[in-house]
Amino acid sequence: MALLGPAGLGPGSRGPLDEAVEVAERREASALVAAGAALEDDEEDDGRGRGLLRWDSFSAWLHCVCVVGFDLELGQAVEVIYPQHSKLTDKEKTNICYLSFPDSNSGCLGDTQFCFRFRQSSGRRVSLHCLLDQFDKDLPVYLKKDPAYFYGYVYFRQVRDKTLKRGYFQKSLVLISKLPYIHFFHTVLKQIAPEYFEKNEPYLEAACNDVDRWPAPVPGKTLHLPIMGVVMKVRIPTCHDKPGTTQIVQLTQQADTNISVILPTVHEVDLFRCFCPVFLHSQMLWELVLLGEPLVVMAPSPSESSETVLALVNCISPLKYFSDFRPYFTIHDSEFKEYTTRTQAPPSVILGVTNPFFAKTLQHWPHIIRIGDLKPAGEIPKQVKVKKLKNLKTLDSKPGVYTSYKPYLNRDEEIIKQLQKGVQQKRPSEAQSVILRRYFLELTQSFIIPLERYVASLMPLQKSISPWKSPPQLRQFLPEEFMKTLEKTGPQLTSRIKGDWIGLYKHFLKSPNFDGWFKARRKEMTQKLEALHLEALCEEDLLLWIQKHTEVETVDLVLKLKNKLLQADREHLPVKPDTVEKLRTHIDAIILALPEDLQGILLKTGMT
Repeated sequence: MALLGPAGLGPGSRGPLDEAVEVAERREASALVAAGAALEDDEEDDGRGRGLLRWDSFSAWLHCVCVVGFDLELGQAVEVIYPQHSKLTDKEKTNICYLSFPDSNSGCLGDTQFCFRFRQSSGRRVSLHCLLDQFDKDLPVYLKKDPAYFYGYVYFRQVRDKTLKRGYFQKSLVLISKLPYIHFFHTVLKQIAPEYFEKNEPYLEAACNDVDRWPAPVPGKTLHLPIMGVVMKVRIPTCHDKPGTTQIVQLTQQADTNISVILPTVHEVDLFRCFCPVFLHSQMLWELVLLGEPLVVMAPSPSESSETVLALVNCISPLKYFSDFRPYFTIHDSEFKEYTTRTQAPPSVILGVTNPFFAKTLQHWPHIIRIGDLKPAGEIPKQVKVKKLKNLKTLDSKPGVYTSYKPYLNRDEEIIKQLQKGVQQKRPSEAQSVILRRYFLELTQSFIIPLERYVASLMPLQKSISPWKSPPQLRQFLPEEFMKTLEKTGPQLTSRIKGDWIGLYKHFLKSPNFDGWFKARRKEMTQKLEALHLEALCEEDLLLWIQKHTEVETVDLVLKLKNKLLQADREHLPVKPDTVEKLRTHIDAIILALPEDLQGILLKTGMT
């Protein structure tokens, strides 16, 4: 928005002064509405409105904790939601019920851990807890929360119990969160779930009270998180970390007797264990995930389906997978019809399933991975083959990658030899995962660097930024122009892999992952331009400027500068703190140079 524009004001137009008064009145009205809403919430929560403040720390980590049991008449049912004021719609409760138990055919005896992801109900009121938003901007893009989805982290127990009619005790403890910290929440459940099954609700209440005393999930800080007598030490990554590195190791060289559990990662899964049955085809699977192709993982249990889906999503890091993915998906899911219909092409989504019914329902999908039981670390299953889709008839079909997809890139034999050698030498799974993760990271970076370089060239030169004009626009992304840059500055500069890179880029530019990546980059660059525009304004002598302009133009300037400050705060623009302070000082000085009646109105309008 240009800062000057009074020339368009005609005799019948509303002036900036009217606008100033209207803004002030509107702001007061908004405050009254907000106060009313707060009162409504207090009434709605039967006096628990004060308790919401108490649960702010809890809400920064978890939405709620659920206990799902099996009722002979009702089937799966949510028995407990804690804290009690947590709100879930009926649709969300139904999804949680069915997703918290393995399918009956999985035969999971004992304790099983897995993860699911489900869509938040539309029309849900925005949470009062905005704590997560302020940390989101410092997270790597692939760890930013998706406002439309919840994660469910499950600890399911099924053991024989002759005292019960069904002969089995079946119950799940489920953590519902917006945060995609898979490894972290699975570790929390390992600490609290076994004891909860023995001690029930009072133990759960005590565990939730512990969580409510945790520090906020600030990226980049080493956090000490006590839970039921155990202290976990974690560090959430930041967008400034070098990809592929973990910082926690450097922080743990001094022994700390109070620390019980040190987590090297909050979100990563055991990549090699998941890719082990298919590592000969890992590069092809990387392409399918990168291109946002519809993909189904058919597995014997929710643990294996969820781990494999999460490993697939993770393999294109540090790129974010922008399409939907469901680590565990059932026939009862609210999106079942939407995702299995044959009236349109399969959507860009990765589904993890265990029910044999899906072998028939999803046989029209173009890419299906059928895996057997994942072996413990140190063992390697027989490598599966790529097979034609028509050979997949049932979930009992042999393990394999069922697809007619022809990869764009030639297979990298070196990584395969390296991993095979590791298996022969009984290299630990963690070390194999490090090798595979580094390989995927280098492959993704080789692919994305030419795009980053081209997009950076779309940024206007800094000298074209004038304080008295709107910030300049980014140049348009032109696919043909980008393709021409690949000849000299393509992935061949950083990758040894040969193949049809051009074809891969052409396909990628039509994918949801490119769309999401480019929108995020464009937003970052636009915000950078806005920040540079603010800095240019701060360097101007604004008091000298107002001496040469009318009162109307000066009021207009103040209002627009205040809007700029609000925008900088609201959109977290990358401006230096002293720039904001300098601009506030400029605004105050300009207001004090105006007549007193105008000063009163302008000081009320916005924040200075």
